[in-house]
Amino acid sequence: MVTLQQNKTNAHSRILGLGAYRPDVIVTNDDVCQWIESSDEWIQQRTGIRTRHRAPEDVSVLDMSEHAAREALAAAGIEPGRLGAVIVSSISFPYLTPSAAAALAHRLGATPAPAYDISAACAGYCYGIAQADALVRSGAAEHVLVVGVEKLSDVIDNGERSISFLLGDGAGAAVVGPSDTPGIGPSVWGSDGSKWDAIRMTHPLTDIRAVEQGRERTPSADLEDPATGRMREDATLWPTLRQDGQTVFRWASWEVAKRAQEAMDVAGVQPEDIAAFVPHQANMRIIDQMAKTLKLPESVVIARDIAEAGNTSAASVPLAAHRLLAEHPELSGKLALQIGFGAGLVYGAQVVVLP
Repeated sequence: MVTLQQNKTNAHSRILGLGAYRPDVIVTNDDVCQWIESSDEWIQQRTGIRTRHRAPEDVSVLDMSEHAAREALAAAGIEPGRLGAVIVSSISFPYLTPSAAAALAHRLGATPAPAYDISAACAGYCYGIAQADALVRSGAAEHVLVVGVEKLSDVIDNGERSISFLLGDGAGAAVVGPSDTPGIGPSVWGSDGSKWDAIRMTHPLTDIRAVEQGRERTPSADLEDPATGRMREDATLWPTLRQDGQTVFRWASWEVAKRAQEAMDVAGVQPEDIAAFVPHQANMRIIDQMAKTLKLPESVVIARDIAEAGNTSAASVPLAAHRLLAEHPELSGKLALQIGFGAGLVYGAQVVVLP
């Protein structure tokens, strides 16, 4: 009987380099208040956001991904042809198929690396790091590119106030490769589908076809005119995001903090061992509550990219880590606790060595 050969495995992996892309268009709270009834003071008090970046019409998800990826590759000292896999996490790539990752691999010159997309919203980057870690250690890939990217301005209704004013655009990327010492701790990731509709789209894409074909359909509660029971005249057929803010806030502030603690536990580290905390940039109050729940010492540098970038979903954690290293280069080589969480509801966390 023939014995199957196995890949040569790597004992450990680590993040070798980070990259980021932030669109040039900056939307202030005063700009937002042209679309919703609010104020700069209220938005800052409730969310911590002062500005958010939005990509112009001629800048695509792929454009932003390529910029961030090339910086990450350069920082890692890796040529695109050495990539063993390309993973892109996004909920705003406008094609269901083919994948953004396949197109990005071609743009970079990484063909024929396997390439695929992840739909895990704000936890997508951490999901990607979990998969890259496994691919490298198993020997299935020597180097893996992970990109978190969003053009959320394409999937929001500026006039609604549950989530649209929070969101921004951008891309963050990481190159994961082999390491002589552990650089990525065990991943703690999971989901709670009982809260599936806490962050949702207004309606499925199939409703667009129904309307185009003149078929009757029941409008989503987000689009229904209470007076007529029919779709509002000002409602867009393109699905846009909505959020049950209180449900998400409670879940993120308390339940997700437990998963972050679990990530430290399985990595064998204590809060005082952590140099940086890089949570998903959803809301400044959530970030503060999580840090308090985790009993992080004052020495821990906490990423607060949300103030300038807003909530960028899958791009949030890598963008925040990139800014943190730019502002605090002394953190290079030290431990960071990172965690993403969002629609699904899903979460993913790891303790990593910062590149």
